[in-house]
Amino acid sequence: MGATAFEYRARYWIHAVIYVLGFWSPWLQLLDMRREYTWQALMNATAHLGWLSFNASAVAWLVIATISAALGAWLRIWGAAYVGSSVVKSSSMHGDALLADGPYRYLRNPLYLGTLLHTFGVALIMPPSGAIFTIVLIWIFQVRLAIAEEPFLLARFGDSYREYAAKVPRFLPSPTPRVPSAGSQPHWLQSAAGEIYMVGVVVTFVGFGWTYNVETLIRGVVISLGVSLIVRAFLPKPAAS
Repeated sequence: MGATAFEYRARYWIHAVIYVLGFWSPWLQLLDMRREYTWQALMNATAHLGWLSFNASAVAWLVIATISAALGAWLRIWGAAYVGSSVVKSSSMHGDALLADGPYRYLRNPLYLGTLLHTFGVALIMPPSGAIFTIVLIWIFQVRLAIAEEPFLLARFGDSYREYAAKVPRFLPSPTPRVPSAGSQPHWLQSAAGEIYMVGVVVTFVGFGWTYNVETLIRGVVISLGVSLIVRAFLPKPAAS
Protein backbone atom coordinates (compact mmCIF):
# COMPACT_ATOMS: atom_id res chain seq x y z
CA MET A 1 0.00 0.00 0.00
CA GLY A 2 1.40 3.37 -1.02
CA ALA A 3 1.69 6.40 1.20
CA THR A 4 -1.31 8.73 1.33
CA ALA A 5 -1.17 12.23 -0.12
CA PHE A 6 -0.87 13.63 3.41
CA GLU A 7 2.02 11.28 4.26
CA TYR A 8 3.82 12.29 1.08
CA ARG A 9 3.41 16.00 1.80
CA ALA A 10 4.52 15.55 5.41
CA ARG A 11 7.25 12.99 4.73
CA TYR A 12 10.06 15.19 6.06
CA TRP A 13 8.34 15.60 9.42
CA ILE A 14 7.26 11.96 9.57
CA HIS A 15 10.89 10.96 9.16
CA ALA A 16 11.83 13.43 11.90
CA VAL A 17 9.25 12.03 14.33
CA ILE A 18 10.42 8.46 13.72
CA TYR A 19 14.05 9.40 14.36
CA VAL A 20 13.20 11.38 17.50
CA LEU A 21 11.25 8.45 18.92
CA GLY A 22 14.13 6.12 18.05
CA PHE A 23 16.67 8.25 19.90
CA TRP A 24 14.34 9.03 22.80
CA SER A 25 12.81 5.54 23.17
CA PRO A 26 10.27 6.69 25.78
CA TRP A 27 9.08 3.13 26.36
CA LEU A 28 12.34 2.45 28.23
CA GLN A 29 11.25 4.88 30.95
CA LEU A 30 7.71 3.52 31.00
CA LEU A 31 9.00 -0.04 31.45
CA ASP A 32 11.77 1.06 33.85
CA MET A 33 14.40 -0.54 31.63
CA ARG A 34 18.12 0.26 31.69
CA ARG A 35 19.21 2.61 28.93
CA GLU A 36 22.13 1.54 26.79
CA TYR A 37 23.11 2.22 23.22
CA THR A 38 23.19 -0.12 20.25
CA TRP A 39 26.93 0.45 19.95
CA GLN A 40 27.45 -0.88 23.48
CA ALA A 41 25.13 -3.84 22.89
CA LEU A 42 26.91 -4.79 19.66
CA MET A 43 30.35 -4.45 21.24
CA ASN A 44 29.32 -6.65 24.16
CA ALA A 45 27.75 -9.26 21.89
CA THR A 46 30.73 -9.40 19.50
CA ALA A 47 33.24 -9.65 22.34
CA HIS A 48 31.14 -12.26 24.14
CA LEU A 49 31.04 -14.43 21.02
CA GLY A 50 34.82 -14.17 20.80
CA TRP A 51 34.80 -12.69 17.31
CA LEU A 52 36.77 -9.58 18.29
CA SER A 53 38.19 -8.00 21.40
CA PHE A 54 36.03 -5.34 23.04
CA ASN A 55 38.20 -2.48 21.69
CA ALA A 56 38.42 -3.95 18.20
CA SER A 57 34.65 -4.46 18.21
CA ALA A 58 34.11 -0.80 19.07
CA VAL A 59 36.19 0.25 16.07
CA ALA A 60 34.61 -2.30 13.73
CA TRP A 61 31.03 -1.26 14.45
CA LEU A 62 31.95 2.43 14.18
CA VAL A 63 33.51 1.79 10.76
CA ILE A 64 30.46 -0.17 9.59
CA ALA A 65 28.08 2.57 10.76
CA THR A 66 30.20 5.31 9.20
CA ILE A 67 30.41 3.50 5.86
CA SER A 68 26.64 2.94 5.89
CA ALA A 69 25.96 6.62 6.65
CA ALA A 70 28.50 7.71 4.02
CA LEU A 71 26.96 5.48 1.34
CA GLY A 72 23.54 6.85 2.24
CA ALA A 73 24.77 10.43 1.99
CA TRP A 74 26.47 9.72 -1.35
CA LEU A 75 23.37 8.12 -2.84
CA ARG A 76 21.19 11.03 -1.78
CA ILE A 77 23.67 13.66 -3.06
CA TRP A 78 24.10 11.76 -6.33
CA GLY A 79 20.36 11.41 -6.80
CA ALA A 80 19.56 14.99 -5.79
CA ALA A 81 22.22 16.28 -8.20
CA TYR A 82 20.08 15.01 -11.08
CA VAL A 83 16.53 15.41 -9.80
CA GLY A 84 17.20 18.77 -8.08
CA SER A 85 17.31 19.52 -4.36
CA SER A 86 14.25 21.74 -4.60
CA VAL A 87 12.24 18.83 -5.99
CA VAL A 88 13.63 16.48 -3.31
CA LYS A 89 12.39 18.83 -0.59
CA SER A 90 9.08 19.67 -2.29
CA SER A 91 5.87 18.56 -0.63
CA SER A 92 4.34 17.50 -3.96
CA MET A 93 5.30 15.05 -6.69
CA HIS A 94 7.06 16.33 -9.79
CA GLY A 95 7.53 14.81 -13.23
CA ASP A 96 8.85 17.29 -15.76
CA ALA A 97 10.89 14.57 -17.49
CA LEU A 98 11.52 10.87 -17.06
CA LEU A 99 14.85 10.80 -15.27
CA ALA A 100 17.32 8.16 -16.49
CA ASP A 101 20.70 9.51 -15.43
CA GLY A 102 23.13 9.16 -12.55
CA PRO A 103 21.97 6.60 -9.97
CA TYR A 104 18.59 6.35 -11.69
CA ARG A 105 20.25 4.16 -14.31
CA TYR A 106 20.96 1.57 -11.60
CA LEU A 107 17.87 1.77 -9.38
CA ARG A 108 14.63 3.71 -9.33
CA ASN A 109 14.75 5.01 -5.77
CA PRO A 110 18.31 6.02 -4.79
CA LEU A 111 17.06 8.71 -2.40
CA TYR A 112 14.97 6.26 -0.40
CA LEU A 113 17.75 3.67 -0.30
CA GLY A 114 20.12 6.42 0.82
CA THR A 115 17.79 7.28 3.69
CA LEU A 116 17.65 3.65 4.78
CA LEU A 117 21.46 3.31 4.71
CA HIS A 118 21.70 6.53 6.74
CA THR A 119 19.28 5.03 9.25
CA PHE A 120 21.46 1.93 9.67
CA GLY A 121 24.36 4.25 10.46
CA VAL A 122 22.69 6.47 13.06
CA ALA A 123 21.00 3.45 14.66
CA LEU A 124 24.40 2.78 16.24
CA ILE A 125 23.82 5.62 18.69
CA MET A 126 20.20 4.79 19.49
CA PRO A 127 19.04 2.37 22.19
CA PRO A 128 18.71 -1.13 20.66
CA SER A 129 14.90 -1.10 20.81
CA GLY A 130 14.87 2.40 19.34
CA ALA A 131 17.20 1.28 16.56
CA ILE A 132 14.92 -1.63 15.63
CA PHE A 133 11.85 0.62 15.82
CA THR A 134 13.46 3.23 13.56
CA ILE A 135 14.90 0.86 10.97
CA VAL A 136 11.62 -1.04 10.58
CA LEU A 137 9.43 2.07 10.34
CA ILE A 138 11.81 3.94 8.03
CA TRP A 139 12.05 0.92 5.73
CA ILE A 140 8.27 0.52 5.59
CA PHE A 141 7.84 4.24 4.94
CA GLN A 142 10.43 4.28 2.12
CA VAL A 143 8.64 1.42 0.38
CA ARG A 144 5.25 3.10 0.76
CA LEU A 145 6.62 6.41 -0.59
CA ALA A 146 8.09 4.64 -3.61
CA ILE A 147 4.86 2.78 -4.29
CA ALA A 148 2.89 6.04 -4.04
CA GLU A 149 5.05 7.68 -6.72
CA GLU A 150 4.68 4.93 -9.30
CA PRO A 151 1.04 5.56 -10.37
CA PHE A 152 1.84 9.26 -10.74
CA LEU A 153 4.85 8.54 -12.95
CA LEU A 154 2.95 5.94 -14.95
CA ALA A 155 0.12 8.41 -15.57
CA ARG A 156 2.61 11.11 -16.55
CA PHE A 157 4.91 9.08 -18.81
CA GLY A 158 2.87 6.00 -19.75
CA ASP A 159 4.72 3.28 -21.65
CA SER A 160 8.07 5.04 -21.28
CA TYR A 161 7.90 4.70 -17.51
CA ARG A 162 6.53 1.16 -17.75
CA GLU A 163 9.53 0.17 -19.89
CA TYR A 164 11.93 1.96 -17.53
CA ALA A 165 10.43 0.26 -14.46
CA ALA A 166 10.69 -3.14 -16.14
CA LYS A 167 14.43 -2.66 -16.67
CA VAL A 168 15.56 -0.79 -13.53
CA PRO A 169 15.12 -2.37 -10.07
CA ARG A 170 13.15 -0.52 -7.43
CA PHE A 171 15.60 -0.68 -4.48
CA LEU A 172 18.38 -3.24 -5.03
CA PRO A 173 20.93 -1.51 -7.29
CA SER A 174 22.00 -3.19 -10.49
CA PRO A 175 25.80 -3.61 -10.77
CA THR A 176 25.65 -2.11 -14.27
CA PRO A 177 23.48 0.63 -15.85
CA ARG A 178 20.16 -0.76 -17.06
CA VAL A 179 19.24 2.15 -19.36
CA PRO A 180 21.32 4.54 -21.49
CA SER A 181 22.14 8.00 -20.18
CA ALA A 182 19.70 10.75 -21.11
CA GLY A 183 22.47 13.35 -20.97
CA SER A 184 21.23 15.35 -17.98
CA GLN A 185 23.80 17.50 -16.17
CA PRO A 186 24.19 17.13 -12.37
CA HIS A 187 24.14 20.10 -9.98
CA TRP A 188 26.56 18.98 -7.29
CA LEU A 189 26.81 22.08 -5.10
CA GLN A 190 23.06 22.47 -4.78
CA SER A 191 22.58 18.78 -4.03
CA ALA A 192 25.34 18.80 -1.38
CA ALA A 193 23.72 21.84 0.25
CA GLY A 194 20.33 20.15 0.19
CA GLU A 195 21.77 17.03 1.86
CA ILE A 196 23.88 18.93 4.41
CA TYR A 197 22.30 16.97 7.26
CA MET A 198 23.51 13.67 5.79
CA VAL A 199 26.97 15.15 5.21
CA GLY A 200 27.05 16.52 8.76
CA VAL A 201 26.29 13.12 10.25
CA VAL A 202 29.14 11.52 8.30
CA VAL A 203 31.52 14.30 9.36
CA THR A 204 30.41 13.80 12.97
CA PHE A 205 31.10 10.07 12.85
CA VAL A 206 34.47 10.51 11.13
CA GLY A 207 35.58 13.45 13.26
CA PHE A 208 34.28 12.43 16.69
CA GLY A 209 33.63 8.70 16.54
CA TRP A 210 37.13 8.05 17.87
CA THR A 211 36.09 9.63 21.20
CA TYR A 212 33.61 6.73 21.67
CA ASN A 213 31.28 9.25 23.29
CA VAL A 214 27.73 8.61 22.14
CA GLU A 215 26.44 11.87 23.62
CA THR A 216 28.96 13.80 21.51
CA LEU A 217 27.80 11.99 18.38
CA ILE A 218 24.14 12.68 19.19
CA ARG A 219 24.93 16.37 19.62
CA GLY A 220 26.62 16.31 16.21
CA VAL A 221 23.50 14.77 14.66
CA VAL A 222 21.31 17.45 16.26
CA ILE A 223 23.61 20.25 15.08
CA SER A 224 23.59 18.79 11.56
CA LEU A 225 19.80 18.78 11.62
CA GLY A 226 19.69 22.41 12.78
CA VAL A 227 22.06 23.50 10.01
CA SER A 228 20.00 21.60 7.44
CA LEU A 229 16.81 23.36 8.52
CA ILE A 230 18.49 26.72 7.95
CA VAL A 231 19.83 25.69 4.54
CA ARG A 232 16.46 24.19 3.62
CA ALA A 233 14.83 27.60 4.00
CA PHE A 234 17.13 29.02 1.28
CA LEU A 235 16.76 26.26 -1.27
CA PRO A 236 15.02 27.36 -4.48
CA LYS A 237 11.39 26.39 -4.76
CA PRO A 238 10.46 24.02 -7.61
CA ALA A 239 8.21 25.19 -10.39
CA ALA A 240 4.67 23.82 -10.32
CA SER A 241 4.48 20.41 -11.97
